[in-house]
Amino acid sequence: MSHEVTRTEDGRWLVVDGRRWRAADPSLPDEVRARLLHHLGVARSGVRTAGRAGDDAAVAAARARVQLAKTGLGERGPAWWDQDAAVRRARWEAALAELGG
Repeated sequence: MSHEVTRTEDGRWLVVDGRRWRAADPSLPDEVRARLLHHLGVARSGVRTAGRAGDDAAVAAARARVQLAKTGLGERGPAWWDQDAAVRRARWEAALAELGG
């Protein structure tokens, strides 16, 4: 199943099959992006696993980790384009600290 993915001219949004999603902060250093994406993948897997097991508390905890990773990436929370460099860096550093590095 392939999806049509484009980016808006300003680079702030990805458009997937006509639906708009906020793009990750382009100022993220590559290694920070990789760590946050790793945490995001692990958290999403945790949501699936806990959901299959019917463990509502574990689903909620895993979803909170998804939220943290996506906030660190700049995909959720205050728009990264409205933040200065110091605030953007503090955002991803706080997310990584809370996610355990």
